[in-house]
Amino acid sequence: MIDLKLTDAGASLAPDFTLTLAGKDITRNVSERLLSLTLTDNRAFEADTLTLEIDDTDGLVELPTRGAVLALSLGWKGSGLIKKGTFTVTQVTFSGAPDKVSIVANSADFRGSLNVKREASYHDTTLSAVVSQVAARNGLTSAVAPALAAIAIPHIDQSMESDIAFLTRLAGKNGAEATIKNGSVLFLQPGQGTTVSGQPIAPLAITRGAGDSHAFAIADRVAYTGVIASWLNTAVPNPQANSVTLNRKRAAAPPASAAHPRAQATMPAGQAKAENYLMGEADNAFVLTESFNSKEEAVRAAKAKWDALQRSAATFNITLAMGRADLYPETPVTVSGFKRVIDSQQWTIKKLDHSLDNRGFTTKVYLEAMLNNVEYEESISQA
Repeated sequence: MIDLKLTDAGASLAPDFTLTLAGKDITRNVSERLLSLTLTDNRAFEADTLTLEIDDTDGLVELPTRGAVLALSLGWKGSGLIKKGTFTVTQVTFSGAPDKVSIVANSADFRGSLNVKREASYHDTTLSAVVSQVAARNGLTSAVAPALAAIAIPHIDQSMESDIAFLTRLAGKNGAEATIKNGSVLFLQPGQGTTVSGQPIAPLAITRGAGDSHAFAIADRVAYTGVIASWLNTAVPNPQANSVTLNRKRAAAPPASAAHPRAQATMPAGQAKAENYLMGEADNAFVLTESFNSKEEAVRAAKAKWDALQRSAATFNITLAMGRADLYPETPVTVSGFKRVIDSQQWTIKKLDHSLDNRGFTTKVYLEAMLNNVEYEESISQA
């Protein structure tokens, strides 16, 4: 357990960074003019974003070209800097008065082949193989969480769809979240507190004294009591109605904020080949509009959507008074010194905003409810 307190870093530390442009160290030139530096570290399929604001009141700053590559390391003097990756310049703005240059750079170049709409089909393969194929044609490597890698993909089409959109859809159907980090497409199991290889991440403890500000929000869970997914059963000549019951196993004493769905399956009259998979109550369920190829695919998609709804039902954001460049998404977090329901909830980091300016170095941590050790029980009966 990493314990985060204000006194850990000491009062004498000063924020520090290094920055290179096309391999050339420009730290000194930038630090003398830096108005602000913001780095957003995302877990989802959004590029990590580096934003720089540089003073140009003397008019001597040269505008970088779009496509130039910046490399950033961030942290505190005397404690070692953390490499935060490389970023491709995508936007340059010159404004005034007073004159300043704003630079936006992304961790992946979305202007390239990832954004090109394609026609492709994938047959008799696995999730890992599909992700690897898509990554390779974009010059990227790939890694898929062990629990997801062997998921069978009998058939899926990519019709006039960019690789970014396709990978996002593929992830959503299979309980994953896709992202690009350091030249690799990653398929993670969100909210589990593990690395892409399945190894547990050391948890972090945050006390109220470590934060400058915080915000907690809870959504109305009654809005969706479950998820409905459907599939077309074309393998059986004369299909019969099946009843499928899926229950998430309850812990011995689950917290009040952790709801668990009930499940059943129905076949509407007049739709003999269309089977519906229902998680939760039928009166107020979230309906997935896509029709799946099998019951297995429908189950995975319904579980994935239900878990996403559960994770986002409660969110908690806290701005750390002393920045932590070593933190990254999916780190499990416990907090203390707030309300009982907040302190008792297990959290994971969804996103981080690192900010460096004349006021110092802070990190805003975006947390969502953690879903760990979730198991399902399934029973099938035939009418």
